[in-house]
Amino acid sequence: MRLATWNVNSARTRVDRIVDFLQRRDVDVLAMQETKCRPDQFPHAPFEAAGYELAVHGLNQWNGVAIASRVGLTDVVTAFPGQPGWAAKAGAEPVVEARALGATVGGGDGDPVRLWSLYVPNGRELTHPHYQYKLAWLAALREAVAGWLAADPSQSLALVGDWNVAPRDEDVWDMSVFEGATHVSEPERAALAALEAAGLREVTRERVTNYTYWDYQQLRFPRNEGMRIDFVYGSAAFATRMRDAAIDRDERKGKGPSDHVPVVVDLD
Repeated sequence: MRLATWNVNSARTRVDRIVDFLQRRDVDVLAMQETKCRPDQFPHAPFEAAGYELAVHGLNQWNGVAIASRVGLTDVVTAFPGQPGWAAKAGAEPVVEARALGATVGGGDGDPVRLWSLYVPNGRELTHPHYQYKLAWLAALREAVAGWLAADPSQSLALVGDWNVAPRDEDVWDMSVFEGATHVSEPERAALAALEAAGLREVTRERVTNYTYWDYQQLRFPRNEGMRIDFVYGSAAFATRMRDAAIDRDERKGKGPSDHVPVVVDLD
């Protein structure tokens, strides 16, 4: 099974690129983030014409996650246990945003994978309430993972997506640029380390090195001034199935690309 994750930065804007990527790279399952639309606005038809089932979660023009699969798609849920909400305005009720989508894929001819497409909150600034929301979101995710693996230690569990955290210094082009900023702070990095302590392992780093995101501004991509913030975290059972991994840097080229590129893994 070939599984990919991609922050597409608007499914409606880039539907042709996404479907072309699926067919050209022979992808079985794609987890998407930042789809930026409600389910009724999502471009279902091109995916279905290409042979993919869809699970889509979106509340408005912000955030949004989806999974496209041609190898089965069942047991869909739109939040993980304990997922915190965000109050966009002071005094408003917190809303559980469209940042997490779980489904079981690949159960037809082999072992299924319990897959989560995740779009972790950005955090904005270290002094912003959104940063505390981000840390709470990751802490709740860690608790959910611990519960899932305690209930079934042998399951193939994969958490993939845009984590908005660069776990190591080499995951950004210049650490001095990020001094005092989000994405590289110790609490954020500790939150990802806690996921590994709960039983997950990032499975792409040992097989491929590259950035996965380049800002549209200041010629970041031509200068290769990027960040590695898109990852695949898998359980032990998932990690043992790993055959290969790739970061498709070429998807940042051409007309109208996303600012992220796909991360692809091949499984036995």
